[in-house]
This record gives sequence, C-alpha cells and structure tokens, in this order.
Amino acid sequence: MSNKDEAQTTSNTLPNFGVGLRHQHYSDALNDKVDSTDFIEIHAENFFAEGGKLIDYLEAVNARYPMSIHGTAMGLGSANGVPVSYLRPFKQLVERVNPIHISDHASFSWGTINNQPVHSGDLLPLTFDRAHLDILVNNVDHVQQTLGRKLLVENIVSYLDHAYDPMYECDFLSELVSRTQCGLLVDINNIVVNQRNFARTSKDVIPAATRWLSSIVSDAVEEIHLAGSSKPPAGELIVDDHSQPVDEEGWMLYRHATTLFTNASTLIEWDNDLPSWQELNSEAKKARKFHSTLSELKDDEK
Repeated sequence: MSNKDEAQTTSNTLPNFGVGLRHQHYSDALNDKVDSTDFIEIHAENFFAEGGKLIDYLEAVNARYPMSIHGTAMGLGSANGVPVSYLRPFKQLVERVNPIHISDHASFSWGTINNQPVHSGDLLPLTFDRAHLDILVNNVDHVQQTLGRKLLVENIVSYLDHAYDPMYECDFLSELVSRTQCGLLVDINNIVVNQRNFARTSKDVIPAATRWLSSIVSDAVEEIHLAGSSKPPAGELIVDDHSQPVDEEGWMLYRHATTLFTNASTLIEWDNDLPSWQELNSEAKKARKFHSTLSELKDDEK
C-alpha cells in the first residue's frame, strides 16, 4: 500500500502528520525514498495554472502523497465577498487533487477600486462583532457551496489589540461553526504570537493560550498548524514569519491540544529560512511522538 493510500485509509480514524511544500523542496518531495510524511500542504495560489510543468509536477507529487489545500488570499471576511475570478481556479485545483482538507483564514483581503476587485496582499484582521460575523458566515457558506466541500477556517495573527472587541475570538469562531457547519484549523503559533504581543499582566503566555484552546469548540477542529517565529528586538512585536523550529511554548501548547483535538491532522509550517527536507520532517516526527505518547498513556489507563 502506498503512503497516499495508507493516509487516506486512516484519515478518518487516526491523525495524520504533514509538512508544507515549498519550492526549495520540490525535488525532495518527489524523490524521497522513505515516505517521510503522511500528507503535504500546498498553498492554493501557487497552483492556479491550468497546465504546464508546474501542474505536471503537482500531479506527480499528488500521486504519491495526499494533499491539503491552504488558501492565503480568499479573504473570507471581505464585505464585497470572494471574487468569482479567485474561486474559479480554486475550485479547479480542488477537483484536480481531491484534498483531504481545504482551509483559509478568518480575515479580510478584498476591496474595490473603480468597481474592480483589489487584493490587499495580506491577511487583515476582523473586528469580532456581529456585523463582521455575518459577513464571514455568508462568505463561508458561499465558498462551501461553490466547492462542494467543507472549509476549515483558521485563526490569524493580528497586530491590532482585540481586547475591547464586543466578542471573544473563540466565541466568534464557535458561532461561525454553528451557523455554517465549517471546520476549524487551529494555528498554535498564531495564538502564542497574539498573546505575547498583547499580554497585559504577564509574559507567561501559556495560561492564556491554554484557556483559548480549551474554549474553542473542540469537535470542529480538524487540523492544527505548528510553526516557529524569529525573536524580535526588545520592545517590538513578534512577527509570525514561520522561520524557526517550533519553540518550547509551542510544544507545551501542542501537548494540551492533543488532549482536546484527538483526531486532528497536524501540519508543520515553515516559509522562510527554510531547513532541509529532513529537518522539516523531523518536526513532524516530533508531533507524531507527542501523539503516540498520549495514546500510550490512554491505553495504560484502560
């Protein structure tokens, strides 16, 4: 049985552990002799072409590994909606690779100039209130109907303080799930960065981040993202640059997350200062080890 067949066979019963695919690792992913990963995540916008060598490569990798599709430009919270010009190639990509997960962010990105859609080039934060929740609900519903698939919505890093928003982020996302039947992708590093940037009483982010994880609707969480960030100069905000291994805080919170989201897939994100393919996959192996230890402890309790 191939690595792809094994992962798809167990995807409904056991968690999968994967890595993000970046250009530097294209050859490694295709030529790896040991099937280092259960699945590979691609950024949707990199594969919107209708043909050519890049799509030939994509299909070759997809023949070997299951894939998840992660959007970075959908702008689900945009008041003007998600443009047809974006959704059309996205749907074609979904039909091409039949992904195990499809995800994007709880953010806005689209506006209009002279009645033409214009993208901000970034994930802009939403205010956690009823008006923005209604926009997000309408867009998630539309995307799911267009794709014919469930969408996982990810919590984002925000460089604005949400302390005075009318709704708590977890309540905002949980109500989104209730109204759309979407799933959630929980990014642990995003929680850490937000807590550390805007902590008021303590630089120990673990208690607050643990409460965040325990507050989200656990049954909806189908995927977890793990990443690391560069350490900023004193007094400056941490930037979520995905340029480092998962740090100690990330692993501590992941240990807690595995007790809550027992069947969620785990994905290692690394976008800048890329390591070797082997080092990238060693991070996924660490995540697998955490899960294996938890399973062994549960078996001992029976």
